[in-house]
Amino acid sequence: MNAMWRTVVGSQFEVAIEMLGSAVRDCPDELWKESLWEDKSLPGFSEFWYIAYHATFWLDLYLSGSSEGFAPPAPFTLDELDPAGVLPPRVYTRDELESYLAHSFEKCRATIKNLTDEQAQRTHRIGSERREIRFAELILYNMGHVREHAAQLSMFLGQRRDSAL
Repeated sequence: MNAMWRTVVGSQFEVAIEMLGSAVRDCPDELWKESLWEDKSLPGFSEFWYIAYHATFWLDLYLSGSSEGFAPPAPFTLDELDPAGVLPPRVYTRDELESYLAHSFEKCRATIKNLTDEQAQRTHRIGSERREIRFAELILYNMGHVREHAAQLSMFLGQRRDSAL
């Protein structure tokens, strides 16, 4: 695997994870369970803590390359994979999510550092995905997913606190 590609993608991915971590760290307690938008069809799924958890769970899963044999660290569960859309059994704390993000940050570093051409070319089908995707593409998709939710959370905090992160 090209060293420059690993360096550039790894650096940008780390920035995306750090953006998500900053939003989690900077969220005031009173906003932790606030909804980012009003979606009456999915109560709870738009709350700050859940969006941070969702982004972190999928970050971890996508870095694994497969849902087979995947298990998030305790206290997290596989409920996020339930096609019925099941919320976790409780609201996760800031400390729990920061710990999960630290775990995923290190997993990301190791995954990209050790990525071979063969691994990058291997195709995967994650969750209910209908199509196969190369692991290299999954890495880029994953980075975009983390950035999307980090931006949502940061914008929400900026709107509520009259300052951008």
